[in-house]
Amino acid sequence: MVSIVWFYHTTGLRSRFESPMKTTLNLNGEILRRAKMRAAHEGISLTRFVEDALRTKLMDDGRKDPAFKLELKTVRGDGPPKVDISDREALYDVLDRA
Repeated sequence: MVSIVWFYHTTGLRSRFESPMKTTLNLNGEILRRAKMRAAHEGISLTRFVEDALRTKLMDDGRKDPAFKLELKTVRGDGPPKVDISDREALYDVLDRA
């Protein structure tokens, strides 16, 4: 674990919810190293990187619903059924057999 003292950084554009803060975080050394590398790669400060990560996590509404997956029904056959699509009863008969 690595303890870091974190000074809140703003870009000059402050919302009504932002106020400068100072806090100490105990972070896993590997996570901190990866965060620093990622922030450097993106060309932003570590503070900005962690703020963005926290903001993203806090905006998550907590739902654990699985992603929607569309499942298409497939059938084997020689071709489409020979049916007059303007005849509703004939269509229902074909659909009932499927």
